[in-house]
Amino acid sequence: MTVEARPIRARRWAPAAHTVAVLTAVAVAVAPLPVSTPKAHAQAQSTIPRGIPLIRDAEIEQLLREYTQPILRIAGLAQQQVQVVIIQDRSFNAFVMDGRHIFVNAGALMDAKTPNEIIGVMAHETGHMAGGHLSKMRQQMATLQTASIIAMLLGIGAAVAAGGNAGNPAAAVLGPQETIRRSLLSYVRAQEEQADRAGVKYLAASGQSAKGMYDTFKRMSDEALFAARNADPYLQSHPLPAERVRALEEIARNSPNWDKKDSAELQMRHDLMRAKLFGFLDRGDAVARRYPINDQSLPAKYARAIATFRHADLRAAISQIDALIAAQPNNPYFHELKGQAYLEGGKPDEAIAPLHRAIQLAPKPALIQVMLAQALNAQNNPKSAEEAVTLLRTALAQEPESADGYAQLAVSYGRKGDLAQADLASATAAFMRGDGSTARQLAARAKTRFPIGSPGWVKADDIVATARPNQGAGRP
Repeated sequence: MTVEARPIRARRWAPAAHTVAVLTAVAVAVAPLPVSTPKAHAQAQSTIPRGIPLIRDAEIEQLLREYTQPILRIAGLAQQQVQVVIIQDRSFNAFVMDGRHIFVNAGALMDAKTPNEIIGVMAHETGHMAGGHLSKMRQQMATLQTASIIAMLLGIGAAVAAGGNAGNPAAAVLGPQETIRRSLLSYVRAQEEQADRAGVKYLAASGQSAKGMYDTFKRMSDEALFAARNADPYLQSHPLPAERVRALEEIARNSPNWDKKDSAELQMRHDLMRAKLFGFLDRGDAVARRYPINDQSLPAKYARAIATFRHADLRAAISQIDALIAAQPNNPYFHELKGQAYLEGGKPDEAIAPLHRAIQLAPKPALIQVMLAQALNAQNNPKSAEEAVTLLRTALAQEPESADGYAQLAVSYGRKGDLAQADLASATAAFMRGDGSTARQLAARAKTRFPIGSPGWVKADDIVATARPNQGAGRP
């Protein structure tokens, strides 16, 4: 699995414990994001905090775009170019933390059995974005922080006036703070309920069912029932499960499309997405148990083909992938998988043709273009490098913060003997990964190779001026 550029790759990792809470904008505002993943997977894009382990995959991202676009359009957010970001984590989770990204865990995509379930989660998170809950939460926290300081000072003042011995001075200080904390959590619960209602409204207006949204929260409620049995409702950041589900069921069942089902074509694409994630993220024996050989469905064949190229021999994997292509000749992601299998199997020359075909078929092929550039660079000749540069420039116009894209661009320019551009691309890749020291070093060297004042020199100078050790504070 990689941060950028290539689709999901095989890396073993320890699955996180299953959780049942869907985090939201509000929850993220008061809790740290999970970052306990291999360092090699850290993301350093300027608009996404580093340390969040991401999955980049052309097929999955395209499907999620199609899931969210109708919702965003109804919510009036279509012009914000909201991106769905996939986190490498097996828990069921989704949240927003700004106006441009919806974060969803791989575990949510793998657990959701229908498109409508994930679409419902996206509608809920869109409700937070459209409701401005992040900015309102910041204002609320600022207000409560001021109130907390005043309450603390008043508590200390009361203790001093009493001579410091009367009553319980600690309680005089902590009491108001506990009241403020409960007030904050009550505010959070209200926002969750608002997001539920907004989500149902968006689903209805876009002609979709709210049943998947309800089913998801109902399932989470059932799993959380024991844990929440003795919980204090005033200390919950989300409404108590049963209470929330009852309120959601009332409005969801009254929506006009409650019984509407996902199309067979969309369900198939959803099943293929889940199979892909299981194929790449699970061990080979786990894939075999989930998708046994007697399961001859296309998703099962997809998962087994991925597991075969990861854990077994390349020849058997190619045979299985060719069968997938025969079943759906115009599926760009089957051709992409064939190219990836050849590339990672040490046969980059054979990867070029299927990757070319995948680019022709895919609606947004930037990630596949970077993979093809990697295969071309492996040929180690200036002609292939020239094609790689063209591909990468096109890809980077769509993925301007791709560290992998710039790293391959550096290789391409190196193959051509253009050391100035190679250094600049390498510096940019380091900058995107958050390696400020390396970025500054490479950019300084690039400046010596470019004419003073030229566009390349200016870009290199920007990196030197902006990059800091262990920081990647934005796009140069």
